[in-house]
Amino acid sequence: MSSPNPESSDPQSPTIPSDSSTENINPVDPDPDQPNGESSNSGEGGEEEEGECGFCLFMKAGGCKESFVAWETCVDEAEKNGDDVAMKCMDATSSLKKCMEAHADYYEPILKAEKAAQEEAIRELEKEKAAKDSEQNLESKEDLQKN
Repeated sequence: MSSPNPESSDPQSPTIPSDSSTENINPVDPDPDQPNGESSNSGEGGEEEEGECGFCLFMKAGGCKESFVAWETCVDEAEKNGDDVAMKCMDATSSLKKCMEAHADYYEPILKAEKAAQEEAIRELEKEKAAKDSEQNLESKEDLQKN
């Protein structure tokens, strides 16, 4: 799947919300049975970060947690080192996408959104190409008329 990196132009990469307003939101309501409002849904071994984004929680709750964590780690390292995320994380992205397709019943909303985004990107590229071709044809006709 595409990189959730908003800077990536790879339409196969998942997109992670980058706006900071999602970083401090805990989408899990505290369990009233837990002291001090602690959530009983804190992940295996307390691995889950406080205030983790809803997208990340969703991805980790399905059957592709390991693939997602590997992909997320790759993206973080690439960004930290100034590497091209799409190139560096191509294998991790491919593994994540294959896993999501194998668990399509759970990841269907993400897969549908990705497919719609790809289709829109293709339509936009086709429009740009048609406009460029039309402009070139017009220039060619003008050149012929000058001669």
